[in-house]
Amino acid sequence: MSHVYWMETRSEFLKLARMKSYSVSTVVFPLMFYCFFGLAMGREQQAGVAMPFARYLLATYGAFAIIGATLYAFGVGVAVERGLGWLQVKRASPMPAAAYFVAKAAVSTAFGAIVVALLFALGAIFGGVSMPLAQWLLLGASLIVGAIPFCAMGLAIGCFAGPNSAPATVNMIYLPMAFCAGLWLPIEFLPPFLQHVAPFLPAYHFSQIALSVLHAPVQGSVAQHLSALAAFTLIFAGVAWLGNSREREKMYG
Repeated sequence: MSHVYWMETRSEFLKLARMKSYSVSTVVFPLMFYCFFGLAMGREQQAGVAMPFARYLLATYGAFAIIGATLYAFGVGVAVERGLGWLQVKRASPMPAAAYFVAKAAVSTAFGAIVVALLFALGAIFGGVSMPLAQWLLLGASLIVGAIPFCAMGLAIGCFAGPNSAPATVNMIYLPMAFCAGLWLPIEFLPPFLQHVAPFLPAYHFSQIALSVLHAPVQGSVAQHLSALAAFTLIFAGVAWLGNSREREKMYG
């Protein structure tokens, strides 16, 4: 059984690695934004941030990278494969149904982890970021584990979006959410209206947990943000289940 999961994960990794539209954009965009904002401002410390930008933005752009990797892998990947009939082939095969989703979650998280590692390297080498090893590891672990709600969110998108409209749908959700949640710039820099909208976005709670690892000023407790992400995960999983049930009814009547 474990061999099936490994082979599906391996095939998924090779597929996404060969898709430059996924692998290049997933890796390049967060690094590019971090260079523009994190490294350009470097050791500057702005009011409300209480630490150099290069360090602060490691958490938020790390979250940005993880969210992008999971949303595109699930939201676009599932929608396209559903439209091509590939999911019907998977269902008809003896492969466990969970293997398909586990492989996508593992591979998208792996791509996100690669970007996070590159961000850490940029911050340490060019941004002058210095932290204890335990803090580096805790930040990386919190970012990787935080992929779970967005795997569910991407799956929900993939179960309802059409194969041609899925990339645009993901972009319309992902990019505005990242901006409004304070992933591109600190939440304190956004207009008051957007600061009130942010708590309704899962990306906001994700970034607040990551920032708490850096001892940056955050709003609310870690327990509150974890509870919010758990609730979002259940909601998105429920939506995905409804979409999957709809597809099964179309297939089997």
